[in-house]
Parts: sequence; structure tokens; C-alpha cells
Amino acid sequence: MTDRRVQAARRIVNHIAEHLRADLSLRLWTGEVLPLGPGARDDIQIVVARPGAVRRLILKPSLMTVFELFATGDLRVEGGDPLQAADRWDHGRAVHLVRNLDKGMIAREAVPFLLGGGDGGSTQLPAWDAPDGVGATRAGRRDQDFIQFHYDVGNAFYGLFLDPEMVYSSAYYPATDASLETAQEEKLDRICKKLRLQPGQRLLDVGCGWAGLSCWAARNYGVTVHGVTLSQAQLDYGRAKVERLGLQDRVTLELKDYRQITASGAYDAISQVEMFEHVGFANHETHFTEMKRLLKPGGLYFHQASVRRGGRGAIGPTPTTRVITRFIFPGGELDTIGMTVTNLGRFGFEVLDVEDMREHFELTLRDWTRRLYARRDDAYALAGEARTRLWLIYFALFAKAFERGSVLVYQTVAQKRRPGPSGLPLDRKSLYA
Repeated sequence: MTDRRVQAARRIVNHIAEHLRADLSLRLWTGEVLPLGPGARDDIQIVVARPGAVRRLILKPSLMTVFELFATGDLRVEGGDPLQAADRWDHGRAVHLVRNLDKGMIAREAVPFLLGGGDGGSTQLPAWDAPDGVGATRAGRRDQDFIQFHYDVGNAFYGLFLDPEMVYSSAYYPATDASLETAQEEKLDRICKKLRLQPGQRLLDVGCGWAGLSCWAARNYGVTVHGVTLSQAQLDYGRAKVERLGLQDRVTLELKDYRQITASGAYDAISQVEMFEHVGFANHETHFTEMKRLLKPGGLYFHQASVRRGGRGAIGPTPTTRVITRFIFPGGELDTIGMTVTNLGRFGFEVLDVEDMREHFELTLRDWTRRLYARRDDAYALAGEARTRLWLIYFALFAKAFERGSVLVYQTVAQKRRPGPSGLPLDRKSLYA
């Protein structure tokens, strides 16, 4: 039976290679290496650890199955990181691969795997795997549970790949060869400029993370900052940073849901940087209503969020979002830029500026991938091999999505509507100086 499985695997892989035409190889559980395209190199290999992995892919050929197999170690990438592997094939071909394969041929070759039974390998998923459907929860959702699932992996884990400011959102690259550190500082400064922060103003930093923006705005623009997060690990780190920098009189951080802030109309500006993805469609109306409530008349709201590209069926979950909400971001749902702008208008805002940053996020994810992969042994010790593997695949998946334009990220600036002039300059030079 083993020989029949190997022979069948060879034929299946050769058939896939005809359509995929990738420049990397696949290694079977026997150690045999098969090219995934004409003249493909074998320096980077996708490893199939046991025949049971093939069986599962045949029975359920989906992105969810691929992630589950990577989580258990039945699939892995060796010789490079998952993004380097993904760069070795045409992503358009990969997306349509299943549709283009000869289903009859695959079915015939699948017989040895389907009749072979188990092979003694483990299919148990990691204990931290979010339960099926958690990302789709609406009624009674506990956002703090969702946030802590993702962010309380440990500050040291995130420190392996983030910049010194610990900014976990798309950077802004002034040039393609700019460092991650430079790009994140550029992004923080652009946010402050777009909010037109002035000494003495009050800024609310919603989803303040590790306090990168809060401290940057207080140190460089002289504002008083109130930051809120739902992650205890982030709060502890942020408070230590505030104390280390001597900013206790200008930066206050709390473990609090922004909807529980009672100081209506108290803030000159509000920043929300890639927290919105956690909010969920059912809470969008509440989110924008709260932003309006908390701002002074004429106050500015900065909104940075990853979004889908829109089109038909833009609301329902996709295979990618199902995977990410299960393994990485429970409770997460991606808006569209059209919905964002529409909702801002519906709930009392005038949209002043919209900027697409998808190439910037691709570059950010490539930097995060390189840094995490280079320190993967440290990551294994901190978060485990399974979680590290999935984070690397998650980075690769979204880097390619931003590259292709199936996912985008926008910075949007809006003003709480008031009668009369906006009070802003007629040109945009001050935004992009």
C-alpha cells in the first residue's frame, strides 16, 4: 500500500506541477523530492510529513485544511519562509489551481490514500485554536476575549519582529529600501500631521496597543493622550514605556472599552489604527456613533483599516477570512472602503482625505516575515512551533493579498460635521510634507 501511495503521489504532484509551474519542490514523507514546475529548484521545499496529510487534502481541499495541516506539522516549508515559497509561484495560477486540475485523474489516484486508513500521525490541533465559528459571533460577543486571544501571546513574541516602537500596523515607506524602523516612524508622524495635532490638544488613541502612537504624539506634538486597549499585556508594556519616557503627565493608558468612556465631546482628535478590523459588522454603527460622541465639534478622526476590495458578495466570509478568524484574529471582519466612507457620512462626519496604502502593507509584512523567520527558534520557545508557523503563513497570505489587491488598507481622515468652513488649508501639502 505504501508503494501505491508513493506512486499515486508522484502522479498527482506531476499533474499539479503542469498547472502550477512553480519554482520550488515538494518532499514526500519518504524523502523523495518532486519538482513543482519545469526546472524547479529544490532549495525551498514544501514537506508532506505523512500520507495522511494527502488524504485530508483530498477529502477536504480547502485553505482551512492547509492551515490545519501546518498547525499540526503535517505540512511545513523548509529552506525558506512561507512568503519566499509563495513568491516562487504565480499566485493567479495557484488561486485557480483546483478548478483547472483533472478531477477524474485526481479521484483515481486518490484511491490508495482513501483506502489506506490512518498512518499513526497526529491530527490534534493546538490547544489555543479558536473554536469553529468564533469569528462569526454576533450576539453576546466579548471583544476583550477576542483581543486577548491575539495580543496576549506575549510582548516578547511581538518584539521579535516589530520595530522598537512596537507598532503592529502597516508602516509608511518613504522608499522601497527604507528600514521598518524608518517606515513606522514615518507612519506615526503622518498620523499626527493628518490630525493636525497642536500642543495642548487632547488625543484619544483607540486600541492604543503598546503605546507607540500615544508616546510619539505626546513627545513630538505636545498633546495630552488618553489611550485605551483591551489587552492586559499591551497595557502593562505601554505603562512601563510611559514611565520610562517620563510622560506620566501627558499620557494616560487604560484597560477599557472605548464605548465605556463617559467624557463626551472631550477630545480634539481621535486615532484608530487597525483596531477596526476587530469591531465586527454588527458594531460598525455603534463605532462611528461613539467616535462622533467623543469628539469636539470640528474634531478630527483618523481611521486606518485593512479592507476588502469590494464588489459583489463583499460582506460574507471568504475562505481566507474564515481561516484568519479561527487561527489568528477571532472576531475579525473586514469592511470595504465604500462602506467606511458611507458610514462616516451617515453618522455625522465629513470625509476630508482617503489614502490607499496597500503597497506599504505588503512591504511591512515582508519585513515582519524576515524578522520573525530569522528569530524563529526564539519564537518557538516563546509561543510554540505551531503558532510561529501559522503566524508566518498568515503574514505570507496577506502579503500576497496586498500584492494582488484582493485586500487593501486605507488611511481616512474625517471631521465631526459642523456648520461653516472646515478651517483646513486649501491644499494637501501640509499632509504630505
